[in-house]
Amino acid sequence: MRNKILIVDDVAINRDILTEMLCDEYEILHAENGTEALAILEERHEEIVVLMLDLPEVDGFDVLRRLQTIPWSKNIGIIIISTDNAIGTEEECFELGVTDFVHRPFNNRIVKIRVNNVVSLFQTQNELEQKVERQTETLRKQYRVLLQQAEQLKQSRSNVIDILGTVVEYRNLESGEHIARVKDYTKILVQCLMREFPEYELTPQKAEIIVSASALHDVGKIAIPDEILMKPGRLTKEEFEYMKAHTTKGAEILKSIKNVWDDEYGKISYEICRHHHERYDGRGYPDGLKGEEIPLSAQIVAIADVYVMATRKMDIMLA
Repeated sequence: MRNKILIVDDVAINRDILTEMLCDEYEILHAENGTEALAILEERHEEIVVLMLDLPEVDGFDVLRRLQTIPWSKNIGIIIISTDNAIGTEEECFELGVTDFVHRPFNNRIVKIRVNNVVSLFQTQNELEQKVERQTETLRKQYRVLLQQAEQLKQSRSNVIDILGTVVEYRNLESGEHIARVKDYTKILVQCLMREFPEYELTPQKAEIIVSASALHDVGKIAIPDEILMKPGRLTKEEFEYMKAHTTKGAEILKSIKNVWDDEYGKISYEICRHHHERYDGRGYPDGLKGEEIPLSAQIVAIADVYVMATRKMDIMLA
């Protein structure tokens, strides 16, 4: 399909001269005045326009000013042909968005070359815009897929947490109420940290992960034998050492679960499972970490866990 050239001139012979010059390469459209030219452009939106300034009714400047207010006019290349040699006229035309300015009388070959250049320029521009639009749509589709995958990952993660939590409750290791309360107090603590201690750089996303992963803090007790886990009296030294292994066993369980959580969630849940029994003075387990060596997530959940256990014992004593 050949490119179209709209020639806007109220003098028929001028239109005929330009038509004869360009018709071998382009499909030529005619307009006798600015009103007719705007009507054609309104219908087509994409043209190369050869425009005379001195027109009846709506002159060339009026056409240019009208086009300035229309979004699709950026797809129109405009070449002015004028007998007005004043620098101010040419300057005003370029300020109104024209692509080229040809003074009359003109050399036919030069005009044809300039028209070809403008056509090539706008053809390339339109192809680039279409390419960008296609790439943008591809990126939008990829983004939507990523959002769906993220939601599926989040749902899978939630399902795994629910399953592990059900196993914990089934074995009567901790009640569902205990897990819920640990999550509630963890949420309170992370919100306080975000508000009062910005130096920790705790983002809303990381805070949400810590709260969610707090439900997994004692999942390693699944691997502890019933005779130790359910023992009503005091544990022996050997039994207590075995009980302490729930931290490392829980971390191993979480590490073995693939394709459920992203790297950050996996890292935080692992830290909570392994290190929620570390103590700030270094006398905790399993690794004897102290101070800020203990991951922030584990510090937060440890406080929430101890507080819930303490209030539970108080409730039992007062019952």
